[in-house]
Amino acid sequence: MNLGRTKDGAAAPHRPGAALAALAAAQFTVMLATSIVNVALPQIRLGVGLSDGGMTWVVNAYSLAFGALLLAGGRAGDLFGRRRVLVAGLVLFAGASAAAGLASSPGVLIAARTAQGLGAAAIAPAALALTIGLFPPGPGRSRALGVWGAVSGAGGAAGVLLGGILTEAWGWPWVFHAVAVGTALVLAAVAVLVPRGGGRAAGRLDLPGTVTVTLALTGLVWALTRAREAGWTDPGVVGGLLGALVLFAAFAVIERSRPDALVPPRLFAAGRVTSGNLLMALLGSVWIALFFFLPLHMQQVLGMSALATGVGQLPLAAANMLGALTAPRLARRTGATTTLTAGLLLEGAGLLWLSRIDAGGSYAADVLGPTVLIGLGLGLAFVQLTALAVDGVPGRDAGLAGGLVNTTRQIGGVVGLAVLATLAGSVTARAPGLASGPEALTAGYRAAFAASAAVLAVTALLAPLLTCRSRRTGTADGAVGTGAPPRTSPLPHPPSATAPPRHCRDTDRAPAA
Repeated sequence: MNLGRTKDGAAAPHRPGAALAALAAAQFTVMLATSIVNVALPQIRLGVGLSDGGMTWVVNAYSLAFGALLLAGGRAGDLFGRRRVLVAGLVLFAGASAAAGLASSPGVLIAARTAQGLGAAAIAPAALALTIGLFPPGPGRSRALGVWGAVSGAGGAAGVLLGGILTEAWGWPWVFHAVAVGTALVLAAVAVLVPRGGGRAAGRLDLPGTVTVTLALTGLVWALTRAREAGWTDPGVVGGLLGALVLFAAFAVIERSRPDALVPPRLFAAGRVTSGNLLMALLGSVWIALFFFLPLHMQQVLGMSALATGVGQLPLAAANMLGALTAPRLARRTGATTTLTAGLLLEGAGLLWLSRIDAGGSYAADVLGPTVLIGLGLGLAFVQLTALAVDGVPGRDAGLAGGLVNTTRQIGGVVGLAVLATLAGSVTARAPGLASGPEALTAGYRAAFAASAAVLAVTALLAPLLTCRSRRTGTADGAVGTGAPPRTSPLPHPPSATAPPRHCRDTDRAPAA
């Protein structure tokens, strides 16, 4: 099927399904790298002589670079060509992964993980913008976002499984070598299947704004990450948070006066960008924490091996994929707001169930059922929130919108993990017996899961309020990356200031994209 050309000038592919597969594989690789090292950390520590703090930074260096540079990566794709930025990100990601697998010292390993995060910050927003641009608004785009949601959620769970298999079979370096090989294959697929040309907006990069917000995000992520180890009253944590606050304020001032602003005000006037990103940040705060605490409970309390822990993530991954692929069809039948709220409640119910884990329990009795519910809910909610956060955004800002929604999810995850890790640690320290004993650890994990369930309950209450509008107002440029005319939104807009409705009716059955 030849889709012609999109309004931003990109040549639409003859095989959009094949191009979607290549772009989804790029997103899967990024998500895989966030979790694949987790179960290999003990072996990595012995292999390169890491300290306790250094072992933590094998994970944190990736998250720090990824979260801090996503906005810059998204805008670079808009200005310099999304396919070009995607290819550059994949090249850097593959090279950094190979370097990490060859590392023989902590410094080299952490530097390689930082470079991985930089590559991921280029890949994720460019791939999302290109995916949206493949399909006009309607069922095709809805299904594409369903695939996107499925691979995003499955990537985190698959990382735990593959990390366990590779570490036990060939050793920790293959955790990184496998990512390098996989990325090289994705790069070849993108080169063949994703069309060239188009996707470039007029203007230039807002260098002052880019530097300021990148430093602000770096300070925020660094301080929150350090807070997990040093506590919230640590001078470095307090200084980092205050510095980030000052830099964010400076960024806001800079953006008001620049015609080429990195985050122009028009972005938040289009569609439901603000509400979508707020809700995505809340979902991310629970999502990333889940993949941190659950493998720890399975290994440290239930005594499961790295391989068994990875296999134990398969039901969650399968349920997530089912939820994501089902979300577009369910949204057309019941309404996107209803689907989003149902997904949040399902995931919250699974986390509440998981908060009843017992130190003397088992995987089948305590973990299997809750994780299936969590996976279904996560898949439903993630697809709807991705669609919401890019809905109605002009084509020239598609990469930035993709970078923004990835940034809010990542930053939300860092904030959530820092807070929940502090909560779990304090509960564990106060629990009877040894702090490293299974009963004390379980008490901390239960507290973290219960708090996560509470966050999702609040998010489910906010979702209808933030996504409800009485009517749709189109954007001048139409849909993201397509140049389509203004269209009816799948998610009702919040009430207008002049004539707010008395209630929110989720009657629109349009596709969630």
